[in-house]
Amino acid sequence: QVRLVESGGGLVQAGGSLRLSCAASGRTSSSYRMGWFRQTPGKEREFVAAISRNGAYTFYADSVKGRFTISRDNAKVTGYLQMNSLKPEDTAVYFCAASDRDYVSKISTGYDYWGQGTQVTVSA
Repeated sequence: QVRLVESGGGLVQAGGSLRLSCAASGRTSSSYRMGWFRQTPGKEREFVAAISRNGAYTFYADSVKGRFTISRDNAKVTGYLQMNSLKPEDTAVYFCAASDRDYVSKISTGYDYWGQGTQVTVSA
């Protein structure tokens, strides 16, 4: 089992930055792949970014490419999502997720463990 706890969300003006953290416990950090998703009311959970076990490979949604950076520190058993140049349309609850699969997934069903989510609100 892997337990994930997100932090770092909040209210920021458009153009600002936030860094989300995802602290993992239960297993060694390097044994799973990680992803970030976001969700707004009435909509399905949307892929944001994902990272391989060793951090060598990263993947992004087109909507955040060039603005967001996913990373992980396996020594600290923590994943990160650095969000720059934030836009009002980035407003959502952000979830981190971990996967035991043998591939990095861009869909929510490809993940086995989820955090509780952290709210990010970007004002115009």
